[in-house]
Amino acid sequence: MTTFNPPPSQARDLAFSGVFGAAAFLLPTLFHLIHLGYVFMPMYLPLVTLAFLVRPSFAAGTALLVPILSALLTGMPPFFPPVALIMALELSLMAFLIAWVRGRLPRLPRLALLLPVLVVGRILNVAMAWGLAHALDLPAGFLAGLSLIAGWPGLILMAVVVPAVLAVIGRRPHRV
Repeated sequence: MTTFNPPPSQARDLAFSGVFGAAAFLLPTLFHLIHLGYVFMPMYLPLVTLAFLVRPSFAAGTALLVPILSALLTGMPPFFPPVALIMALELSLMAFLIAWVRGRLPRLPRLALLLPVLVVGRILNVAMAWGLAHALDLPAGFLAGLSLIAGWPGLILMAVVVPAVLAVIGRRPHRV
C-alpha cells in the first residue's frame, strides 16, 4: 500500500488552502446573517489572503472551487443570476495574479500588489456581469452598474484587512 507523502511545500499549500478555503466558505454565512454579505464580499477576504501565502495553482484552484461548492451546498452565491460563476472566475484570476506576482516580486509591498489586482478583479466582475446579463436577456447595464457600485466597500475592507492579517501571520513563529 502506498501513502500520499507530498513535499513540504505542497503539504503547506494544501494546509493553507484547506484552512482559508473553509474560512471563505463559513465567513459569508456570518455576514449574511446581518445582511452585509453582498456589500463586504466576505468570501474574498480569506481567498485573497491565501493568494499571498501559497503557489498560484493552489490559490487559483481554491478560489475557483469555493464559490461553486458554496453555491451547491448553501445557495450562496446564487447560480442564477450567475453570481457564483462570476465570483469563481474573478476570484480565481485575482488569486492567481497575486500569487504569481508575489512569487516573482517577493519584496513588492503587499498593498502595491493588492490594490491593482482588486481593481482588475472588479473590472473583470463588471464585464462578466454585463456580458452574462446581456446573454441571459437580463438588464445588463443595471446589473453591471450594481456590481460596480456594490463592490467598493468590500474592496476597501480587503485593502485594510488583508495586509493586517498577513502582518499577524508573518509575526507568528513557524513550527515544523
